[in-house]
Amino acid sequence: MNATAAALLGLLHDGPATGGQLVAGAGERFGAFFSVTRSQVYRELPALSKEGLVRLGKQGPRSSQQYLITAAGKKAFKTWLSSEAGPDHLRSPLILRLVHAGSLTVKQRATLLESARASYTQQLDEAKAATKAADGPYAKAVAEFAQAQAKAALKLLDSIPQS
Repeated sequence: MNATAAALLGLLHDGPATGGQLVAGAGERFGAFFSVTRSQVYRELPALSKEGLVRLGKQGPRSSQQYLITAAGKKAFKTWLSSEAGPDHLRSPLILRLVHAGSLTVKQRATLLESARASYTQQLDEAKAATKAADGPYAKAVAEFAQAQAKAALKLLDSIPQS
């Protein structure tokens, strides 16, 4: 099972949800560490249904379709959770841009750094709020990691000369 499918099954443990609700829930719960796009959700849901890991629920407004996790889905998710995680892979658009920043003008680089600094400052503020609101040791540890990640990105940005 791929990580996106597992993420959706984990979200469905909370109860039935439409694809749009799953996209929003993913952004709220783990968006700082694991992005799930709308296209990924709508590609995975039919595959999960075909495998018997989710089933269709109630039809919602504007043809939205609710999905529910099945017993087989719960079992598959638990198996995935307890399996070896493997290495993490950082996919940072900022890092990719910094690697190629030599192709930008001085002004473009300054704009890139300024924009990234604002974004990571906001992420840091959100992570601090999430730490305060964390319910339980795992949620708190993840929120503290988000703080550390944002602080590291800001430190990286601060280390880059302004020219």
